[in-house]
Amino acid sequence: MIAGHTEQGQALRDAFAAGRMHHAWLLAGPRGVGKASFARAAAAWVLARAASGGTADDSFELDYDHPTARLLAAGSHLDYRLVEILENPKTGKMRPGISVDQFVKSDSTIGEPLASIFRTKPALSDWRVIVVDAADDLNRNAANAFLKNLEEPPPNTLFLAISHSPSRLLPTIRSRCRVLRFQPLADPEVEAVIGRLLPDLPEGERAALVAAAEGSPGRAMQLASANIAGLVADLDALASAPAAMAAGKALAVARSLSTKAATPRYEAFLGLVPAYIASASRDRTGARLARALALWEKANTLAASALGLSLDPQSVAFELAELVAGLATPSRNPLDAHEIA
Repeated sequence: MIAGHTEQGQALRDAFAAGRMHHAWLLAGPRGVGKASFARAAAAWVLARAASGGTADDSFELDYDHPTARLLAAGSHLDYRLVEILENPKTGKMRPGISVDQFVKSDSTIGEPLASIFRTKPALSDWRVIVVDAADDLNRNAANAFLKNLEEPPPNTLFLAISHSPSRLLPTIRSRCRVLRFQPLADPEVEAVIGRLLPDLPEGERAALVAAAEGSPGRAMQLASANIAGLVADLDALASAPAAMAAGKALAVARSLSTKAATPRYEAFLGLVPAYIASASRDRTGARLARALALWEKANTLAASALGLSLDPQSVAFELAELVAGLATPSRNPLDAHEIA
């Protein structure tokens, strides 16, 4: 079931119905807002409509018992291919990206390459659909192989390429795709997704997840096991703490996030703090707004680099907690306390 993105769905359905289906669509937008779900649903709709001679429902919601839906669920639809990062069977870890072999070379560790599907006509209808999730993960050679597919597209083949950062793609790939832009969902839409996937989640936890998700159901699911409500309560306490108590509260939060068992909560904390500060800045003006924005910039930079640079979790959590504490009163000067330029 797709939440939101009705305009994007209508644009694709209208193009197909009018016989003006562009061969490649770039689904561009923030991570976690539902682009992959949209691509899967769109692929199912196109394949079902093509197989039935154009009589499929005008929504993307196929019944679970629909033959196309059953084949896709079983991973056995002959006219559908998902290109994504694969696991390396020798190490058990995910490969660093999508390789060129997935496009052109037969390999027992990756299965038949994409080129093999183009050697024959579509099996179950006049159309086939290829989903690339995500195009950002294509290494250089794979990107060039994908570009060749776009430059010389097989007849009645639809490419749906997902991208979280379109600017990272080859300009020639972008220029050969029709772009569908996806925006963060409204809070009620995010809440509907959470309610459907986590029906037993307490109301307070659900509300905290919606606030932390910032329009991304995918982000909400990643944070679901981290007791977001508890983290938000900690941040609320920090943001209202008297100056004399702020350091102690920040240290207590940092220690609670420093153990290996607390890793999921620590990673959630990294994403939550910049969002919390940004939310707090919305009702501010003048110097208080400037201070909040400076705190956000510092928090965002630190949180974004913490995992990649393997920074000490307790130190990072402490600094982030102190930045939140800098929101407490106008009399405190976070620009000095946290060396924000």
